[in-house]
Amino acid sequence: MESKDTAFAKNVTVSAGNRAISALARPLVLLMQRFMPDAFIFAILLTILTFALSIALAGASVHDAVDAWGDGFWKLQTFAAQMAMILLTGLVLAQTPLIQRGIAAVVELASSPSRAYALVFLIPAVAGLFSWGFCLIVGGVMARETALSCQRRGIPVHYPLIVAAAYAGFIVWHQGLSGSVPLKIAETNHFLVEQMGVVPFSETVFAFQNVMIALAVLATVPFVILLMRPSASECVSMPQDLQVGAQKASKEVQPKTLAATLNNARVFNLVIAAAALGYLFLHFVERGGGINTNIMNLIFLTLGLLLTRSPVHYMDLALAEGRGVAAIILQFPFYAGIMGIMTGTGLATVLAAWFVSFATAETLPFWSMISGGVINLFVPSGGGQWAVQGPVMIEAAKTLGADMPRVAMGVAIGDQWTNMLQPFWAIPVLAIAGLKARDIMGYTTVLFVWTGLIFGLGLIYL
Repeated sequence: MESKDTAFAKNVTVSAGNRAISALARPLVLLMQRFMPDAFIFAILLTILTFALSIALAGASVHDAVDAWGDGFWKLQTFAAQMAMILLTGLVLAQTPLIQRGIAAVVELASSPSRAYALVFLIPAVAGLFSWGFCLIVGGVMARETALSCQRRGIPVHYPLIVAAAYAGFIVWHQGLSGSVPLKIAETNHFLVEQMGVVPFSETVFAFQNVMIALAVLATVPFVILLMRPSASECVSMPQDLQVGAQKASKEVQPKTLAATLNNARVFNLVIAAAALGYLFLHFVERGGGINTNIMNLIFLTLGLLLTRSPVHYMDLALAEGRGVAAIILQFPFYAGIMGIMTGTGLATVLAAWFVSFATAETLPFWSMISGGVINLFVPSGGGQWAVQGPVMIEAAKTLGADMPRVAMGVAIGDQWTNMLQPFWAIPVLAIAGLKARDIMGYTTVLFVWTGLIFGLGLIYL
């Protein structure tokens, strides 16, 4: 007997085969459904490709490539744990009763298919301009809850496209306040400060060029998504087995014992939350600190504790919503290994320098985007990518007399752009939504093409 997941995949494929998807997206949807491997297999294939490229292009020996891979394999474990906590604490927060009521009120605004698709893209996209981690959690939850609400009200939406729209909100994160590149070069002691100085947000995130490009994406992508939607009669709904949420948390009635009293004592939530709020006060007010991954996790955890009834209630929600954490923990070492090969063998420098070789002062920001997009496929980490690509691009900017902040933002834009082809950052969204990368990547590839035009033209002409 076939599994429900297999049946769902067949439903999507058959629907596409029967011309349910618009002519704009149908060939890519079919291609991805047939050939796109699981995200873990994608990471393994990229590892093999990086090995080959390091030998062919960077002149590395097999010994050097293996050594660089092993040295890098465990270097992102801290970040992997941070990402797992972002997913878990964000999901628990999203399933607390108060937040659920807020989400329910928002998704009720999706009174038509057009509004549903636009809402599910725009809310995560705007969230991503403030916090990339929050964007992914908001996107997954919005996709799932909007699909459930539309299904309940008889509004036809295509579930894979809804999820793709939610992930597409990630397409502008690096142009926002949590962007790794603009944050890094705004630090007083960043590693390229002698070459380019301290670059304030006014020259990167709040620069006219960056704002206009981001607005163009936010204004046009919803219409592209609408062009890809199937007819009402051919939409694929969310299957029953994917409809998970807070209702799956344990509601077992415990006997009145001391253990049960301790388990359900809300005072423990309040004590830990009070300590966390005290630390956040010290961080933001006394030390003037900003948002980072650890602080984001602490905020999510604190809010979740304040909005749950007891430690056991919090744990029940975590157990009910913990899918995807294993996928993140497992795949991060492979991408760390790829990063190790890229940096240890000089492959990243070779690729970046090749694009720079035919750039001019005016076109260097554009070629920075292209090279950033290529390297992001192998190293889907904005900060890690800047560490290996930044020195090459800034040296080229000095030589050509190019605008350094624009070149830096070109790298940032390239990093976010090819996330529409690279399934790694889709893992949190897919874990919440219960889909596979192949179910959404046909749609995000169309958005990759469209946003590439906006990004490229904006970097050249604005």
